[in-house]
Amino acid sequence: MQAMPGAFSSARLFASSDCGTLAQAVPAAVASGTTLLAGIWTEDSGHYEAEKAALMQAVKQYGTSWLIAVSVGSEDLYRGDTNATILSHQINEVRSLLGGIGAGHIEVGHVDTWSAWIKPENADVIRACDFVGHDGYPYWEQAPIDQGVDAYHKNLAKTRDAVKAAKPGTPVWVAETGWPVSGDTIGPAVPSIENAQAYWKNVACLAFSEEDHTFWYALQDYGDKPSFGVVGPDFKPLYDLSCW
Repeated sequence: MQAMPGAFSSARLFASSDCGTLAQAVPAAVASGTTLLAGIWTEDSGHYEAEKAALMQAVKQYGTSWLIAVSVGSEDLYRGDTNATILSHQINEVRSLLGGIGAGHIEVGHVDTWSAWIKPENADVIRACDFVGHDGYPYWEQAPIDQGVDAYHKNLAKTRDAVKAAKPGTPVWVAETGWPVSGDTIGPAVPSIENAQAYWKNVACLAFSEEDHTFWYALQDYGDKPSFGVVGPDFKPLYDLSCW
């Protein structure tokens, strides 16, 4: 990642315990000077307990120099897998657990879609967050690539407005966005390397310079359909990732 064009020094993880996520990722992050936005899955109680335990173990063993923040859940509200009361409790619980092992300075929040954040019934989750993670994909909203930049900014503004109304001053991070290089065409939204390149140049490069935290989806997912990965199976960039 550090060999690619640009100043990429961070990565987002969606889980902590699955397949030994943090057990494998944290030593590599520490060795390479990479920082991580850690994730905790919340839906199943047994899974949630394992996720918390894996995060606590990683912090106890390696400290917090590798840890940017923790996202408790990802798009849970969008999927309807939980409600604001339960998720708010989980966010506060993880924050308390971190505080109990000397990591109370680590920010704890949640990542969800702009369409979930703007719902009034989810305002309590915003209030529980130290940061709000915004997911926005003009492709999934059937925006043609020439309208993708406008759609991206409009949806980000909607999340920011919701956050300002619920808990002014809470930072909004771009936790996920991107354009697929391959997959199904959805209305006028066409996956292609050319369109992914255009979206990168017009959205990513601006976001990297203006936002405190921006995470692009995804580094590598060449087996998925649609595929949003910026590198192929050989780990070489599929398009120009330079911005400056």
